[in-house]
Amino acid sequence: MRTGRTAGIAIAAAALAGLAACGRKGPEAPGREVVTQLLQQEADALKRDGEKLDPVLRVKATWTIAGIDVTERPGDPERPWAGAIRFKIRSEMRDEQGVATVDEFDRRFDYAYNAGLKRWIFQLAPSPAP
Repeated sequence: MRTGRTAGIAIAAAALAGLAACGRKGPEAPGREVVTQLLQQEADALKRDGEKLDPVLRVKATWTIAGIDVTERPGDPERPWAGAIRFKIRSEMRDEQGVATVDEFDRRFDYAYNAGLKRWIFQLAPSPAP
């Protein structure tokens, strides 16, 4: 009788362990505040790199962060957040005579937060259909 009880407990424990393994989700996603701050750091790095002056081209660029958007992606435990960084970019180029040419445009960078890596990953825009 004792052997039956021990076997029953072992079977129940194995079944519970199996259920727990099946129900296991991916890595726990951080909250909106955490991922927004990480995306802000990414935006600051893009701005810093984009504004580096190229003396050969004589182009000065000013990158203004127009917005940072963070959207929850329910049902996707590997990429629980989507993000976008929007910039207004102003470039100024001077020719040999000192005449300035100014160009202004908007630029958007899309990201997905990878829960396994715990960081934002740049998302390439899909290629246009042929």
